[in-house]
Amino acid sequence: MDTYDFIVVGSGIGGLYTALLAKEQGSVLVITKGSIDDCNTRHAQGGIAAAIGKGDSPQLHVQDTLKAGCGLSDEEAVRILASEAPYRIADLVNYRVPFDTLDGEVALTMEAAHSMPRILHAGGDATGEHIEVALSRQVRSSGIQVLEDFLATEILVEKGKVAGIRALDCRTGTIEEFPCRYLILATGGAGQLFKYNTNSAIATGDGIALAFNAGAEIADMEFFQFHPTALRIPGVLPFLISEAVRGEGGVLRNVEGYRFMADYHERGELAPRDVVSRSILYEMKKTCSDKVFLDVTHLPAPTVASRFPHIYRFCLDHGLDITRSLIPIAPAAHYMIGGIRTNTWGETNIAGLFATGEVACTGVHGANRLASNSLLEAIVFSRRIVERARSKAQKKPSPGGRVKDVYSTLGQRPVPRIVPQPSLTILQQTHWDGVGIIRDRDGLNQAAGMLAAWQQALPPPTDQPSCELSNLVLTGRLLAEAALIREESRGAHFRTDFPESSPKWQCHIVWRK
Repeated sequence: MDTYDFIVVGSGIGGLYTALLAKEQGSVLVITKGSIDDCNTRHAQGGIAAAIGKGDSPQLHVQDTLKAGCGLSDEEAVRILASEAPYRIADLVNYRVPFDTLDGEVALTMEAAHSMPRILHAGGDATGEHIEVALSRQVRSSGIQVLEDFLATEILVEKGKVAGIRALDCRTGTIEEFPCRYLILATGGAGQLFKYNTNSAIATGDGIALAFNAGAEIADMEFFQFHPTALRIPGVLPFLISEAVRGEGGVLRNVEGYRFMADYHERGELAPRDVVSRSILYEMKKTCSDKVFLDVTHLPAPTVASRFPHIYRFCLDHGLDITRSLIPIAPAAHYMIGGIRTNTWGETNIAGLFATGEVACTGVHGANRLASNSLLEAIVFSRRIVERARSKAQKKPSPGGRVKDVYSTLGQRPVPRIVPQPSLTILQQTHWDGVGIIRDRDGLNQAAGMLAAWQQALPPPTDQPSCELSNLVLTGRLLAEAALIREESRGAHFRTDFPESSPKWQCHIVWRK
């Protein structure tokens, strides 16, 4: 069997962009468990951040990112992100991503916790889809080999170095092995851990489970970002209402019509996402409701329809004209901030293993991701992965930076007295209730105990559903146990029993097998 120079697992922006760059250096195979077009990138409405506007600068972008990260961002990684952003945007333009323009210049908008308008968008609120379509078209025409409907199940490691990947053919049920020199995990997040989420159905924590089982370090799993504004209509799956809607002037009102965000934060609707999400939950509790409203009825109707065509049409298809009626919304799980720990070249602690995109923990986001830095992070560090492989430089240790590390391993847990039968529905409800936006020791203990019992009881997976459930159980346990260890509130991690931040917890919780 031929050995590939690069195998890329995943077909979001990180995976496709890496594959296109790697093709210039050797043979490439892309493995994806769905089609090449199935990924979370497609769902990214808001846009991609870059300091390219008048009066803006990479330094301002750095400052905003570090502030959002609540003391846990790796400053070197953040500086790389901000300084390389304009060049990576140029790459996307060369790949024919049609960013929106105004008077001949790229249109820029404001989003929460940014100090300047620096968010590029395409098709109004269809940025992720346009990037995904442009890159997948380039991959299809480039001759890169793509295996669709293959689910990676094991990383092959020999003498401390990646040797290849084992994957399940989801159509036939057979297992195949693919040798490689370099393996890049770009498998996305784990939003399917939660009952209410904005993610694609494929976001089942596969990369985290793969990497952890192979011996890679996993960091910052307790920080999971919830999007404040997901459409809440009975019988309709949560649909993302972009951050940019508030950036363009949308306001939040409770079910009594009161505009409440000024009561919680000086920046109102443009406060950091974790603040807005918790504020919405508090208002829902106060008013005994399962929702609040996002109001854009004061904005010109043509502006709303043209700036947010996907949101406008989706809501209209469900009987809601957002130019005339309030949008019912509630928070939903959105983005996995932690992940496979990498250095600033995308390298893990296993030689030859890299990670990029949502599955990676580069250190950029710290305890809370700044809006629209995710797509940018994927392309910036994907390019650095290929540059690193080309240079054949000696691998540096994983980053420690100025923030200390607390290493931990998954130990045995007492089996709870009552353990429900493993199922995706129970797992999602348990995470939503116990490991969600607002946490405490009892809820976290209950979730962690159930997941530990399931880990012991689950038989070896044999097909895609059982593989995905197994991956979610492991990923969810890493999340719940990390949230238990961190006895403070910081960024996207909030505990009612430890509601304040503590200097002693300015550290990374790092998992080792």
